[in-house]
Amino acid sequence: MTRTRVFFGAGAVRHLPGALDHLGLERAFLVTTTGRAAEADRVAEALGPRLAGRHDGAVPHVPVASVDAALAALDAAAPDVIVAVGGGTAIGLAKALALRTGLPIAAAPTTYSGSEMTSIWGLTEGGVKRTGRDPRVAASIVVYDAELTRSLPPDLSAASGMNAMAHAVEALYAADADEATRDRAEDAARQLAASLPLVVERPDDLAAREAALRGAWLAAVALNEASMGLHHRLCHVLGGRFGLPHAMTHAVLLPHVVAFNAPAAPDAMRRLAVALGVADAPEGLAALNRRLGIAARLRDLGLTRDDLDNAAAAAADDRYPNPRPASVDDVRQILNAAF
Repeated sequence: MTRTRVFFGAGAVRHLPGALDHLGLERAFLVTTTGRAAEADRVAEALGPRLAGRHDGAVPHVPVASVDAALAALDAAAPDVIVAVGGGTAIGLAKALALRTGLPIAAAPTTYSGSEMTSIWGLTEGGVKRTGRDPRVAASIVVYDAELTRSLPPDLSAASGMNAMAHAVEALYAADADEATRDRAEDAARQLAASLPLVVERPDDLAAREAALRGAWLAAVALNEASMGLHHRLCHVLGGRFGLPHAMTHAVLLPHVVAFNAPAAPDAMRRLAVALGVADAPEGLAALNRRLGIAARLRDLGLTRDDLDNAAAAAADDRYPNPRPASVDDVRQILNAAF
């Protein structure tokens, strides 16, 4: 399994060249999105002569066609490492390229998605998002530089942070999670609940941004040690099949899925409530959404009422272990509550 070297702190991107040298990596292929071009420029500057090529064409949900386009640019650059700058979109593309090529990944996250700390990959083709786990997609190097999150606006910071919260929640009640994983997940939820309101209310507070990054890191490590459940299954269906934005879909759905699972996961609910500083975990998540300014419903994200039955049928998949079995009707009710 890949051992990940992790660097934290404002200006941590300066550690990237030395970390690459330590692993004997000399030619970097940088992948990012058009929206994170400025942050990618900073990383490219730090890489200096190690930068062998760059592709700014990462798009959400990692369509196979976008991977093919990036692979052509990668082949021309002949790198020995992929450097991802961005959130789950850029890191998802880097993972897809690593699956194809076997190249290692270095990541400089600009959001709280946490994808950089997991061996979970996803690809979308024909409206279906497939996911899996493979040690080849786990990053070898991660630099958590709070400066790289400065340009993330409050609404996206909030949604991305609740994406991380979803990782912590599902790790808390995963049947295969051990006590150390649950401890990490609870700590992650506590740090995210404390830091995310500050990130939204005081966008220039670098200490709050670094605390949120630490919470997201813990949540992702916990999720990597546990199974994903119904919540992630729903988000993958709504993103891959219906094109809903990944992070905001997590934020909107999470209180509703947790309310459904609560009767079957009392210990997880107790621990989550303590982490959130509330009496009731599902309501605490809903209240945190409200404080973060997240008022969207699934219909605001692009889902139509006519889509609900199809989404429920696609998401009711027992291959995703969940504390409480969910029928198509159960999933339909969850979606309707979030609609």
